[in-house]
Amino acid sequence: MELLDILTNANFWAAAVRIATPLIFGVLGALICERAGVLNLGIEGIFTAGAMAGWMAVWLGAGLGGGVLAAALTGAAFGLIHATLTVPMGLSQHVSGLGVTMLATSAAYFAYRTALPDVSSPPRITPFQPMDVPLLSDIPLLGPALFQQTALTWLAFAMTALVWWALARTPLGVALRAAGDNPDAVDAQGLSVYGLRMGAVTAGSALMGVGGAFLTMSAFDAFFFGMVNGRGWICIALVIFASWRPGKALLGALLFGAFDAFQVRLQTAYGGQVPGQLFLMAPYLLSILALVLAARRAEYPRALLVPWFKGQR
Repeated sequence: MELLDILTNANFWAAAVRIATPLIFGVLGALICERAGVLNLGIEGIFTAGAMAGWMAVWLGAGLGGGVLAAALTGAAFGLIHATLTVPMGLSQHVSGLGVTMLATSAAYFAYRTALPDVSSPPRITPFQPMDVPLLSDIPLLGPALFQQTALTWLAFAMTALVWWALARTPLGVALRAAGDNPDAVDAQGLSVYGLRMGAVTAGSALMGVGGAFLTMSAFDAFFFGMVNGRGWICIALVIFASWRPGKALLGALLFGAFDAFQVRLQTAYGGQVPGQLFLMAPYLLSILALVLAARRAEYPRALLVPWFKGQR
């Protein structure tokens, strides 16, 4: 009966959406990169750098909008590094991505220690506040989950719709998907495969940076080491679960958010009877199971991880 109480509690679903929000930004960013044929394993570091840049910008007086912009530009900058190494230079996407993760994470920690060398606890900022939508926020379950969230959560949902529309309904989206499936055909049409892939990685990484900023500017009000806690790697897995489709990516992020919120409440209810580590493992084990089931039917971009050089067949 207690499990049913959890699932019918509005606070549970509101927490699930909050947990899912940075994952939505991250999985959309990774999806855009991979649709163009580039795997971006730099996401974990870009999350960290975006979280740091957004928080630092707000702390220095740029405002919340300036913080989001700073996080997006930081993510785009690291994405451009990854794109330059992997697209025109054709270097290993795995190695470059892991290198970007280490570079971005180290740069974020170095910037923090340089700016605040003698601070034992990070300064607090005023983060985004939840905003109620009149009438809609009073809807049972759905109201608190969707209409009592911060502006960044609504932005995440809006970006899902925008990415779906851009990939499925615009010439740019068609060209980008073709760059990840058949780059020779794109080149034959007189379009730049390099430009499409580098633009996709840069734009996708900007979204990843905003996902990191959610942690410091909405979920919390400060930056601290280790706060990303593997969310980037979860996003990489969710792209496969989603079969590279924005709608299913949103569903996957919400599903993981629900798993995570559920285990927190199970710890509260049964923590004295079952080791806490089992609860912490649960959302990851369930995500792996969902990933295995979905991956069997997933249709990969055919040129994913395949370097392309103009003039070579």
